[in-house]
Amino acid sequence: MAEARAGLVIWDVDGTLIPADLRWLRRAVAHTYGLQEADVVFPSQRVHGYTDESIVVDTAIASGLSPEVAEGGVSRFHEVLAEVMAEGEQELARDQPAYPGAAESLAALQKDGFVQTVLTGNLRVAAEAKLKVAGLDRWVDWEIGAFGSDARDRFDLPAVVAERFQARYDSVLDPARTVVIGDAPNDIACARHAGFHVIAVAHRIGRDELGQHSPDVIVDTLSPDLVTAAVNTVVGSDGH
Repeated sequence: MAEARAGLVIWDVDGTLIPADLRWLRRAVAHTYGLQEADVVFPSQRVHGYTDESIVVDTAIASGLSPEVAEGGVSRFHEVLAEVMAEGEQELARDQPAYPGAAESLAALQKDGFVQTVLTGNLRVAAEAKLKVAGLDRWVDWEIGAFGSDARDRFDLPAVVAERFQARYDSVLDPARTVVIGDAPNDIACARHAGFHVIAVAHRIGRDELGQHSPDVIVDTLSPDLVTAAVNTVVGSDGH
């Protein structure tokens, strides 16, 4: 088992490592609740940075279903999403490839001694499918990750990572050597809530808007040089 010699890097998935695409949620919601995809209405608030379960319930309600029916479909949604992701593997590979530099950044951080995992609103089955198809799964320690299937409130997920990290590495997670990399304001807020460092990637949201939420660093791309320099800077280490 690897050791977290340099620290822990926690990646968001959609919009950070791969482009975001709501088709999978739309498709799974439609199949779960017996709706036409065209009739699925996402809630007016942003869905990026939230967990799949919370999005699904809010979407079902926005699509005209009662709160009771919306909640009652959550368990089935887990099963349906797994089926939808498996059936759409070729579509996923075509339309949501890894962002340029993602694989190289993951490889470089591993070389620098960082353990890496994910904290994402995706159900685990969806996160695994997306990163496997994108060719990024090999660098992720899945056993310490936190997913939308672990908690509905994203702010509860850092504690899941910390608990799993301690169990796996027999070491208390040090927030000062933990870095979240995400692309949405909610990623930043979640990291700050946990006392972690945070790097924002301006893939979908501009620097000015991201800067209003005060991440430690903003990078425009996943250039491995930029990413490794930013991570090593915020943890106060040169990675060696």
